[in-house]
Order: sequence, then C-alpha cells, then structure tokens
Amino acid sequence: MHRLARTGGTAELLRWLAGRAEGWAGLVGPDGTVLHAAARTTRAVAPDVAGLVAESVNALAERGARAYSLDTGAHTALLFPLSADDHAAPLLIVVSPRPVAAGLATLLADVVLPLALCRQAETLERKRRRVDLADSRGREAVLHLLMTGQLSIAQQVAGALRPRLPDPVRVCVVECSGDGREEAALVCADEDGGRSWIVRCPVYARHLILVMPAQEQGREAVTTDEAVAARVGDCVVGVSDPVPLADTATGYRQAFHALAVARELPTRHARFGVSPDPAFVVGPAGRRWANELLTPLLTHVPRRAQDPGSQELAATAASWLAFSSHATDHLKVHRNTLAARLKLIGELLGLDLHRLADQAALDLALRVRATPAPVCTAESAPYAPYAPTGSGTREAARGLDAILRRPAVRHWADQQLAPVLGSEETLRTWLRCEGRLGPAAAELGISVPGARKRLTRLETVLQRSLLRPPSARYDLWLALRSRDLAAG
Repeated sequence: MHRLARTGGTAELLRWLAGRAEGWAGLVGPDGTVLHAAARTTRAVAPDVAGLVAESVNALAERGARAYSLDTGAHTALLFPLSADDHAAPLLIVVSPRPVAAGLATLLADVVLPLALCRQAETLERKRRRVDLADSRGREAVLHLLMTGQLSIAQQVAGALRPRLPDPVRVCVVECSGDGREEAALVCADEDGGRSWIVRCPVYARHLILVMPAQEQGREAVTTDEAVAARVGDCVVGVSDPVPLADTATGYRQAFHALAVARELPTRHARFGVSPDPAFVVGPAGRRWANELLTPLLTHVPRRAQDPGSQELAATAASWLAFSSHATDHLKVHRNTLAARLKLIGELLGLDLHRLADQAALDLALRVRATPAPVCTAESAPYAPYAPTGSGTREAARGLDAILRRPAVRHWADQQLAPVLGSEETLRTWLRCEGRLGPAAAELGISVPGARKRLTRLETVLQRSLLRPPSARYDLWLALRSRDLAAG
C-alpha cells in the first residue's frame, strides 16, 4: 500500500483497491463528480454515483459516522470520507460483489490516510506546475515585448519576476536535444548564478533563450555558452554581441546566426561575427524612405474594435518576417488569422509579400524604424522622399534602389558578400527562386539534398543562418541588389 502511494499515487492505489474488492473503486466529490476511478475488469459494475453520494452524505451527517455501507442488490457499496472534519473532502467509494471479502472494510479504513496524502501531494504538484507555467508564460511575454521594442511595458511586467532585466545584454540561444531542454535550463541557471533571464522559446521546442548581462562586476559574462556546451553534451550554443536592452531583437538574430555556425564546430558554441546591421548605414534618406513606406501601416485605423490595429499589424509583420510560418506559435494566433493579417498588410503597403524583394524591403523598413535616429549617419546629398502613388511595389522598389546605391550601403554589401566572392551562383539562384529549395535545386540541376548541403556550407562560410528563420536571406538579397546596382 505504502509502496503504491509513493510510486503510483492515487491512480495506482485505486486500481489496487478495485482488484482487492473485485469490483469498482473511485474518488468522488461532494457533488457526485467522479475525480478518479478504477475497475478490475471492463465488466465491473459502475455504480449510480450521484445517488450513492446523496444518500451517504445525508446518512453520515445524521449519524455522525465515519463510514457508510449500502447494499444494492448483488453488490455492496462502501463509502469512506477522506476527511471527517472537511465536508468538502472527496469520498472513497468501493463497490464489491456480495458477500464482501473478509477484511475489506478494515483495509479501506487503513488506505484512507495514504489516499488523502497522495491527493494532497498531487494537488500541490498541480499548483506548482501552474505556477511554473505562469512564470514561463510571463517570461515569454516579457521577451515578446522586448522583441517588439516595447521596453517600458516589458520592464513593468518584469518587475514582478526575478532577476531584473539587465542593460546592456548579450542574447544566447541554446539548442538542445529532443527532451533535454529542461536539463539545459537547470544547467544554464546553475552556471549563470541566476543573473540571466531564461526563456523557453515559443517557436522552436528545442531552444532556450537567455538574456544575459553583458558585463558583471567588471567581467564579461561570455562564459555561459562554453560552460553549458561542456556540461550538456548534445546542445549547441550561439551568443550575440553586447547590445542595448532595447535592441534585444537584434541580439536574438545575431545569436541565431551564431547558432548556425556553432552546429559545424567541434566546440558546439560560437559568438556572432562582426557585421553591421543594414539599418545602421542607410542614413537619414533611408529613415525617410522607411517612414514613408510604413505610414499606411502605422496610421491604419481598424474598422471594427476586434480587428487588429496598427501596432498589432506591425508586430505581426515583424514576427512573420523573422519566423515565417512559425509566427503562429510566436504570436499565439491561428494560421488563418496570420494569413488574413498578412493580406491586409500587403494591401495597406502595396506590397506583394510572396516576393522576396518586397519581404526584404519591409524587413529593412521595420528595422530602420526600430533603430534610434542618432545611429543613422549624416548625408550631405539631398534626397526626394518616397511618395506613394498607388503602385506600391514599383514605388517601394524605386525608393529602395536609391538607398542601396549609397556608398555606405555598398560598403556594407561588400562586407556581407566578401566570404562568397566569386562563388555566388548557388546563393543567387536560391534568392532568385524566392528562397525555395525545390526550384533552386531544379535550376542548378542538382537534387534538393544537394542544394541543402550547399546552403549549409554557405551558412558556415557566411556565419549566418539561411535555411532556418530568422534567416539572413533578406540581408543577402539587399547586398546582392546593392552590388548589381553599383555594377549597372
């Protein structure tokens, strides 16, 4: 009995009781609701629980008894309250064929205490899991606010949790085995001393996201990745550069790209290579272009109160550009809802979001808008701002081309493409095919696995993720477009 209580809990105890009684055993609430039940065989008699509870509760109250038995023809029902002092406590009901086995009533009296303790322990465990789930969802919500640039709200929500949000930060992404995420989370907390925010990624079930202090007591907090990779034998770790807390989204993209590099390294950890964000080099002209392009989206007023507003649509666009179809997990929306929002965004902006060129333009505009204005470099040459004329895609492309011709952007593009200089065929073909493997493989005249292997090698050379979102394909498309414009 005690062994079953320790190893199997309420379910195993009831199953054992049903076997000893050669019938049915269950825990029933005061209102007649069956909480747990077990039967020795499928033919065991299932009692009229509601009737038994109504009759037994009245009889127990009237007589002040601690047990009650009731003959129901060929069977006998034995009822024991789990707590004599608590009228809301469940009842243990056992239905056994007549004659009742010798000692069964004594056995039931003995099992009441272990059963009550098991139920209390299981109730506490359920509450603990709810608390853990609430904590996990709270941290996920804070990360979502940080990723969408809502810093003040994120700090307010984080005030009820621990630790405080650091600033500046490094973002670390840990990729675990299929069932190793919880172990990795414990190792991360142990190695980091509780200084980091550890969030279970809502998009990738095998990923942990750590928002770590960039510095702590004069020491760079960059050793967690190495320690976790050493202690958890099947995990891979990528770490970003130090970034302001407001740029957590940038840090996440950097860490994700570093993760693609780490998969090919024997140490299984990597830090993001030096590469400027294109939003930093577009200048004031790029900022004006981005503002003009996004104005229809940012000023959108929904027709109905339940329709998404401008802020929600902008967050949807950013999430979809970062995570593709996985944005449904990130935003916690149905795929039809996501499709409807994307259709509305495309109509508002005059963009065809099925085209990689328009996706890259929207991605750049959103990133420029999220970049602090002083970061943009000065520009002496005048620039005519983008003015929508009803043919959004053509006007957006024309305005973007003007931005990509800037010397600073051309220099950025050369940095991006330097690792693949002279061997761009696979990359160009893949981007020309809208980032789809099948059509790219057909155009290259190779198999799909062959094309995937080529792109995997390019990930290592470029130190960027290509096949999994967040992908560097938008940056690479912009870089190639800038180079082609300069050559033309």
